[in-house]
Amino acid sequence: MLSIVDEETQSQMFYEDSIDEVPFVEEVEGRAIANVQSSTGQSRFVFAQYVPALKLRSSVARANEHDTDCSFMVGNTYPYSVDDWLADIKLASSSLLDGFVLNVGAEDWQRDRVADCFRAAARLPESTRFSFIFSFDMASIPGDSASDVQYLRAYYQAHARDPRMFKHPRTGGATISTFSGENCTFGQGSMENGWAYVKRELSAITPAYFIPAFFINPARYPGISAMDGAFNWNGGWPVNINASSARQDIVNARLDSDNDHLQNLSEGRTFMAAVSPWFFTHYGPDSWNKNWIYRGDDWLFVRRWQQLISMRDRIDIVQVISWNDYGESHYIGPIKGAQPNSQAWVDGYPHEPWLALNAYFTAAFKKGAYPPVKRDQIFMWARPHPKAANAPEHVPRPNNWQLTDDKIWAVVFTTAPSKVELYTSNDRKMVFDVPAGMTKLSRDSEPDGGMRGTIVRDGKIVADCSPIGYRYESRPGVYNFNAAVAMSQ
Repeated sequence: MLSIVDEETQSQMFYEDSIDEVPFVEEVEGRAIANVQSSTGQSRFVFAQYVPALKLRSSVARANEHDTDCSFMVGNTYPYSVDDWLADIKLASSSLLDGFVLNVGAEDWQRDRVADCFRAAARLPESTRFSFIFSFDMASIPGDSASDVQYLRAYYQAHARDPRMFKHPRTGGATISTFSGENCTFGQGSMENGWAYVKRELSAITPAYFIPAFFINPARYPGISAMDGAFNWNGGWPVNINASSARQDIVNARLDSDNDHLQNLSEGRTFMAAVSPWFFTHYGPDSWNKNWIYRGDDWLFVRRWQQLISMRDRIDIVQVISWNDYGESHYIGPIKGAQPNSQAWVDGYPHEPWLALNAYFTAAFKKGAYPPVKRDQIFMWARPHPKAANAPEHVPRPNNWQLTDDKIWAVVFTTAPSKVELYTSNDRKMVFDVPAGMTKLSRDSEPDGGMRGTIVRDGKIVADCSPIGYRYESRPGVYNFNAAVAMSQ
């Protein structure tokens, strides 16, 4: 089992709270490019998806603020207590997330867990800024008849007026979203009429602000009157490449689908962008029949965050996918609750170091400049086995397994020029000279090797990332394209 640092160490920031101009350095295979980004004085919001994150454009009253939220799968919380919720909320808040986007389904017990969530939030000091958005999971909730609005109304009636619900800064409406829903009519003859009906029903309780994730051509947005904005769920992954794509299209694959959404949102409508560190799901035909990867290589999490920060004046909210979606392997919160039969590829692979890394970019997104580095720090991740390895299991390799590379990915933060050593064994290392700031590095993984990274300055190791128990297995027992993630203490 992979070991990571404890939460107390993890919460100690490796960067300054104040924001200033700092060099932002990228290095790939030893070549460095410096890029200085200046402060604009603006701030932003970031949400996590208990399963998303948001920025409010110039027409919004709180236009100088950007939210970052995190997607949160309520469907994975069956055994949660109020204390479990409170621990997650405190951890998320201390990591600069502004709230959870609660992905909710049709089951009665999920409404009970959501009630516990709001009870936990009531224990927070009033000064703690943390709020919730409902994301109605329309892959779970029916939407064919008019009576199906009851599933949405049950959550909204109970909590929309709660002070911890995210109220849109311009309208004061309780903010709601969806996963899917483009095929729902609610008995009104069309999707457009169906969601207009839903919004009227919910707004009769208290005004609603609707930012759905519909999987449709964004050119349809102007004709959907219920929409106050849009969430580009797939924007954080390179979903348009496959095993037959050209190599130049695969490496550093484009993440440009936001443009289609933005150009179809009129002034005043909100845009929510997505960022996610990874994607791997591995269910066979006898289960959910989901078995594929998106390419998470090329420091996807960091690269996407850099893109969002560079275009922050066009983004209202950023949603991080996700806090606890274990089935798709992009969780950045602790492994707890009830997994959706994903133990085979999740257990032993904690991702909390990504939560600490996320906080650095959240700070930059909110303020418009990268925080100065105050402590040497290494983040590393790699898959558990070579992509072409054979495993004796009935579910085959995931679709598009060819897209990934057999590499170790590292992101280092240095307070001064240093040497970085990346190891697969004690006698197998690569050495990089890096300047002060942030540097992205990679090296090939080696079958049956490990991973370790050190920052060396003046002949002394000043940071050491040595994940205990990690081995790049040449003969795996199962196909696992999840990531092992670690950070230095």
